[in-house]
Amino acid sequence: MADTGKKKTIVVEQIGSPIGRPAIQRATLIGLGLNKMHKRRTLIDSPQVRGMVAKISHLVRIVDEEPSPKKKP
Repeated sequence: MADTGKKKTIVVEQIGSPIGRPAIQRATLIGLGLNKMHKRRTLIDSPQVRGMVAKISHLVRIVDEEPSPKKKP
């Protein structure tokens, strides 16, 4: 199998509800692994994933992950 540790990833967060949306948009959310508001998924940055995100861009956003600050003891 391919090594996915070296591939770029994107973090996608669901910001819109699928209620009242066409079934294809609901299926796309499920395909990305999203099903609840504010849920985040880390996905491999591929043309297929980018296309899915583009189709439901009004329901999701790409999150810029910042390194978490170090905790002081």
